[in-house]
Amino acid sequence: MKKLVVSVLSLLVLAACSSEPTKTAEQPAKPAPKQAELSTGRMGFQRLYIAAHGWAPDARPYIITSQLTKESIGRDGKSGVWRAGFASNVRHAIKPFVWSGLDSDDAPSPGISSGVEDSYNPANTSTQAFDIGFLKIDTDKAFEVAQKHGGEKLLQKNPKQPVVYMCNWNPGANELVWHVIYGTGPDDARLRVAVNATSGDFLRVEK
Repeated sequence: MKKLVVSVLSLLVLAACSSEPTKTAEQPAKPAPKQAELSTGRMGFQRLYIAAHGWAPDARPYIITSQLTKESIGRDGKSGVWRAGFASNVRHAIKPFVWSGLDSDDAPSPGISSGVEDSYNPANTSTQAFDIGFLKIDTDKAFEVAQKHGGEKLLQKNPKQPVVYMCNWNPGANELVWHVIYGTGPDDARLRVAVNATSGDFLRVEK
């Protein structure tokens, strides 16, 4: 009888142990979302310049532009996305490169990527390459100049006014120019201010 009681008690203890809830493995902590990285034009361009020279050692830029996103509307000369087109005489080709510091649905993936290579004609003024030695003024300084020539009033009226930056060579004046564009692009601008990208001098209001 005593053996029976001991057996029953043992079964009850085992049942109690087996009825304890199974502990689930601890879930790993979710990584913190990557913080948006905004950059001035020259800083973004330097990243692209290095990548372009991996494509062609003689690569020279012919255009630098910023891209608008929800997280970056061009304040203080900074953008979360910068693009640049490069030309190579050796390869007889041009190729676009893009740097992104954003992880969002309206921006390229973070880091540097490149586009499709195309043929290059040095006589084409729209893709006229320039020496990077002319690029001495950054977009934060160009923005300051543009603000003094109509930009400040626009931003006071509309604090959400987007600003785009574009840099290219002006063959007629033989100078490198930052175009500070208050709008979503050259064709949709409320104001366009040209700033000399070498000296920082105000050149003109283009619209």
